Amino acid sequence: MPIHPRLFATPLASLLAAPALATEQVPVTQISAGDTAWMLSATALVLLMTLPGLALFYAGMVRKKNILAVMAQTLACAALVSLLWAVCGYSLAFEPGAPGWERWIGGLGSAGLGNVLHDKAAGTVAVHALMPSVPAAAFVLFQLSFAVITPCLIIGAVAERMRFAALLAFLGLWSLCVYVPVAHWVWAPQGWLSQLGALDFAGGTVVHINAGVAGLVAAWMLGPRQGFGRAPLTPANLAYTMTGAGLLWVGWMGFNGGSAGAADGRAGIAMLNTQLGAAAAAMSWMATEWVTRRTPTLLGLCSGAVAGLVAITPACGFVTPGSAAFIGLVAGAACFWGATGLKRWLRADDSLDVFGVHGVGGIVGALLTGVLADPRVGGVAGSLGTQALAVVATLAFSAGMTAGILLLVYLMLGGLRVDAAREQQGLDLSQHGEQVA
Repeated sequence: MPIHPRLFATPLASLLAAPALATEQVPVTQISAGDTAWMLSATALVLLMTLPGLALFYAGMVRKKNILAVMAQTLACAALVSLLWAVCGYSLAFEPGAPGWERWIGGLGSAGLGNVLHDKAAGTVAVHALMPSVPAAAFVLFQLSFAVITPCLIIGAVAERMRFAALLAFLGLWSLCVYVPVAHWVWAPQGWLSQLGALDFAGGTVVHINAGVAGLVAAWMLGPRQGFGRAPLTPANLAYTMTGAGLLWVGWMGFNGGSAGAADGRAGIAMLNTQLGAAAAAMSWMATEWVTRRTPTLLGLCSGAVAGLVAITPACGFVTPGSAAFIGLVAGAACFWGATGLKRWLRADDSLDVFGVHGVGGIVGALLTGVLADPRVGGVAGSLGTQALAVVATLAFSAGMTAGILLLVYLMLGGLRVDAAREQQGLDLSQHGEQVA
């Protein structure tokens, strides 16, 4: 992690001193019942995206012998990251850091969530400065849902060949060492990208570019699946994938609308933009596939819809509905290329196109946010240069850290992927002793 120059001019005592917390106790009368109800509902929608949405979306695209494995991986990751978030992840992401470090990482003032309290006797409740009209517990839980789905996305890039123990070790370390710092950079007021004015309303950079490039690096380091490029690796059940895509689409309303932090007009425009971006991208992917391959597929429609949801995520609270539809049109075609031509050029067996959809879609959305952000919607204008800097910084940091964490896990556990015989048998049986009937 880069070291800020001010660190060398800061007395050691100042570095060790506890910074003021962003979480504080306020009278319960400050809490808005409407905002709180919306944020709790939005959180449930985002959790629905992961379980069962993402689990079904991925399960339908792997082969039958790996359906249960990818579901087990998603469920275990969600549980592990939830606990890590409570222990220290939330605090490091959203509380101020020590002087000299605050631009790069938060502090441990809220580790263990001991200060996220509703003191009924005193008539006070904890709130976070970023969402002062809702209880801090609701803010923590909403941000937890983002922290959970991001490493779960990476599972699609390494599906059908990574050892379960190695995957859990990698995703746990990645959530703390990669997701948490990038979330702090972009969303915490002290973060260096936040201070530069980088715009990411709901996670295009923090979630999708971050997970996309991590998936690409992991796919490179693990190597391709047996038969990749030589034999058809046919999806097991696209009905699962369609069901998962539908749950993702619905859940994304909480993902983007909830990022407004209140039940207000900006939440409404974010949700409208989400719908239009997804719809435009689904049609754009379908049209591109129809022209180039002469067949519009269900998998293509599902992938296009997710690509649009990804691309509109950073922009949804900053752009007009017309711009949202334009972003979706661009993202559908760009992500089709990302999952086909770019994938062949990169020569990475990104099993379920995590980089092609989330990485490319996130980049498209982040850059177009800089071009199309309208001050009438979000109160700020965009900067293409600042957005490009945020994209490049996230790509470089996530790629380097991912490679380092995978190497560490390899050395700790003596390997990352299953052997050839277990891969051929399928991870359902070889890793979990279960199989689909």
